[in-house]
Amino acid sequence: MPLVYQQNINALTRLGVWHIAEDEHFFTSKVPAPAHITHPHKRLQHLAARILLKELYEDFPLNLIRIADTRKPFVPNDSFHFSLSHCGDYAAAIVSKQGRVGVDIEIPQQKISILKHKFLGETELAMLQFNGYDQLQSLTLAWSIKETIFKWYGHGQVNFKMHIHINSCNVIDNQFTARCTFLKGEPILIKVSGIFFNNNCLTWLVSDT
Repeated sequence: MPLVYQQNINALTRLGVWHIAEDEHFFTSKVPAPAHITHPHKRLQHLAARILLKELYEDFPLNLIRIADTRKPFVPNDSFHFSLSHCGDYAAAIVSKQGRVGVDIEIPQQKISILKHKFLGETELAMLQFNGYDQLQSLTLAWSIKETIFKWYGHGQVNFKMHIHINSCNVIDNQFTARCTFLKGEPILIKVSGIFFNNNCLTWLVSDT
């Protein structure tokens, strides 16, 4: 069972990554098939993310998942807070019984270099040159950090360059911690954690409430 990364963030929050190596039957024998998704690989990504929710919390109520107008999945009454992401052959999930959460997983790709000025300011670009990674890794890290904050916020209408600012990024080996400011409404200071593994950039965020 390819649960390739798992971490208990705190007593109430769990994070996991699944490497998709199975066929659809493996997943549909455990979780419901998505009738609204027809693309074969996207179906696998969807199913792997749902299996992760059950792996992290056996009592997670998959049948109660709803999709908000902003396309954010949620469980009514906030009995569980969760966030999902998938890229290539990997799916990621974070689940908490307490505060809002966000997760993102990305594979470094050259096309992100073309987009860098659309989601990063000049101060951020200069700072990221010194974080210990090459340019492609640095840009992927920055995008993933901002995507995680966007998912944590959950209400849509966020301009990554205007509303999310990366103040600093501390790197130790393949792990990093970013200090950020969310500027939609009153400024909110946010910490995003992350790790590079298997050529993936994984980032996550857990709030106290």
